[in-house]
Amino acid sequence: MLSSPDVSFSRNLPLVVFNQLGELLQQMAQAVGSTALVITEAVLARVRIPLEWQNQRFTLVISEQFNALLVGVLDVKSQEVDSPEIEAEIDARLTFNSEAIASFVWQLRDLFEGDSNTHQHLETYGQTLQPNDATLQSKFTLLLLEYLLPQPKENVTESLSAIVHEVYLCQAVEDALKKQISQERLLNQVTSQIRKTLDLPVIMATAIAQVREFLELDRLVIYKFEGAKVKSQNQSPIQDLQKYGGCIVYEARAKNTIPSVLYYQEKACFVRNSPCWEKYQQGFILSVDDVEKTYALEACLLNFLRESRVRAKLAAPIMFEEKLWGLLIAHQCDAPREWAESDKNLLNSIAEQLAIAIHQAELMRSLNQEKQTLEQRVIERTMALREALLAAEAASRLRNEFLATISHELLTPLTYVIGMSSTLLRWPLGELSQRQRDYLQTIHDSGEHLLEMINDILDLSQIEAGKAVLNITEFSLADTAQSSVNSLTEKATSKQVNLKLDLQIDPQRDRFTADVGRIEQILWNLLTNGIKFTPEGGSITLRIWVEDDTAIFQIEDTGIGIPEEQLPLLFEKFQQLDTPYRRRYEGTGLGLALTKQLVELHRGRIEVESTVAIGSIFTVWIPDQHRVGSGE
Repeated sequence: MLSSPDVSFSRNLPLVVFNQLGELLQQMAQAVGSTALVITEAVLARVRIPLEWQNQRFTLVISEQFNALLVGVLDVKSQEVDSPEIEAEIDARLTFNSEAIASFVWQLRDLFEGDSNTHQHLETYGQTLQPNDATLQSKFTLLLLEYLLPQPKENVTESLSAIVHEVYLCQAVEDALKKQISQERLLNQVTSQIRKTLDLPVIMATAIAQVREFLELDRLVIYKFEGAKVKSQNQSPIQDLQKYGGCIVYEARAKNTIPSVLYYQEKACFVRNSPCWEKYQQGFILSVDDVEKTYALEACLLNFLRESRVRAKLAAPIMFEEKLWGLLIAHQCDAPREWAESDKNLLNSIAEQLAIAIHQAELMRSLNQEKQTLEQRVIERTMALREALLAAEAASRLRNEFLATISHELLTPLTYVIGMSSTLLRWPLGELSQRQRDYLQTIHDSGEHLLEMINDILDLSQIEAGKAVLNITEFSLADTAQSSVNSLTEKATSKQVNLKLDLQIDPQRDRFTADVGRIEQILWNLLTNGIKFTPEGGSITLRIWVEDDTAIFQIEDTGIGIPEEQLPLLFEKFQQLDTPYRRRYEGTGLGLALTKQLVELHRGRIEVESTVAIGSIFTVWIPDQHRVGSGE
C-alpha cells in the first residue's frame, strides 16, 4: 500500500475514471519513449497475493524523465457485481514524488522474493528514480485537469441512468444463471465421455475441443511436464520429456489461421524450480489478462509469448497422484481478455476431470501390463510343467526298465541262493560244522531280507504305475488276523515282546470281501514295524472290529514312538525318521509307504497316533469291497 503523505492527488473516483487515468499514464509513457516501463497490478498474477494487496489497483510509470504512480483500493461492495458497466468506487491516489514511488517499488519487490530475476529488476528501478522533468510534468497536469473537471448532469439523465442500472443488474443475474447451467451441462458431457471410454487421447481431444468452443477461446492446450514417453492427439510419440522438461501434447484452435503450438517445449526463460511450479502443486490458477502488462519485467518470456501469439492466458493445474502432471491452458491470441471467475472455475473443474481420466487410463495400463506379465508367467510355467512332465515320464520309463531288469537279473539268482542255502541247512548235523551252518543261516536270512525288499519295491512300483490289481475274495477276518499273529509269534518271542490279538468281531459279521493277500501284507508290515521298534518287555496288540461294512484294524505298541513333528514323514518312500534309534534298526523305509498305498488301493485310509511317551497306534479303515464295487 502507498503510505507516503506526499501525493499530488487523492480522492474517491468511479472505477471507470480510475482506469482512464491509468490509460492516460500509459499514453505519457509512450510519449516519453521506449525506455519507459509501465507496470500494473497484472504482474501480481504470477505470485500469491497477500490479503492487503488483493483489492489494490495501480499503474506505475518509471523512466529517466517522468515517473508517476496511480494506486487505489477498490471498495469491496463494488465487487459483488462483476461488470465493467457498473461504476464501482475506488479510493485513488496519484503521486509524482520519487521517494513515495521508490517506497512502493520496494514493497512490490518483496512480493517477488522467489523470483530472483524480477526481484533484481525492481530493486534496480527503485534505486535509479529521479525527479520528473518540469515540461513533461506540466504536460501531464494539463491532461489530468481535463479528466478531473466536473461535467453537469441533468436530473432526467440521472433518473434514466438509475433505471438502466437496475435493468442491467437483473439481466446480469439472468445471464450468470444461464452461463452456470451451460457450464454444468458441459462438465457433465466431459464426465460422460470419461465414463464411456478408456482411450485417453480421445478424451483429451474431445474435452478441449468442447471447452474451447464454449469459452470462445482462440486456443486451448494441454501441457505435460516431464515423464515417460506420451502419446499426443495424433498418436505421434514424443521424445523423452525428461530431457526437455515438458511440452504441449494436445491442442484445439478456433481456426487454422491461428498458429499451432503443438509439441512446443520449455525455453530457457522457464525456470523449472521457480515458486510458480510449487503454487501449481497447491492448486494455484494463473490468470493473465494481458501478457504485455503481466510480463513487462520478463523480456525473454514476453518475447516467447509474442512469438507464440499469446495475448491473454488462463492456466489450471492437472494433478495426478498428488503430483503436478501438467496444465490446461487457455489462450486469447489477438487481444487482452479479462477472465471472469466463472471461466477460472470451469477450467479448473475440467482439469480435475482430466486428472480422473489420466488416473483411469493409468490403472488400465497397469492392469494390461499385469495381465501380459501374468500371461507370460503362465506360458513359462506351462512350459516348465510340460518339461517336468516329460522328464517324469522319461524317469518313469527308466524306472520301469530298471525294475524289469531287477526282477529278471536279481530275483532268479536270489531264488537259487535262498533255495540252496535252505537245502544245505537240512543236511545232517555231522556233514556240516556248526560254524558252516551259522554261515549258511546268515546267507539264507540275508537272501530272505533282500527278497522281501525287492518284492516291496516291485509292489510299490506296480501300484504307482496303476498296474496293481486286487484279487477280491470273501474270507474270515478272524482267521486272517489269527494267521498273521501266529506267523509272527516266533519273531516276537525272540525279541521278548508280547504279541496279542483282540478280536471284537460278531461271528455273524466275520465274513468280509477284499484282497486277503494284500490284507495279510498290510497286517504283516504294521505288526513287524511294531515288533522292530518295541523294546524287551513291551507289547503289541492287534484289534479288529467292524463298523458299517468297514473293517477296522488297530495295531498298538508300547515302542519308542515317533516325535509329533516327524509324523508327516512317516509314510514317505525311503524315509527313515531321524531318531536316536535309527542306526539300531535295519530297513529301507518302504514298508509303511507300501502299506499306505495298499490301504488306498482298497479305498481305505490309515491314521497314526504316536508319541515318544506312549508308543504308536496305527488305525486302518478298509471298506467291504463288495459294497464299494456295487457303488453303495
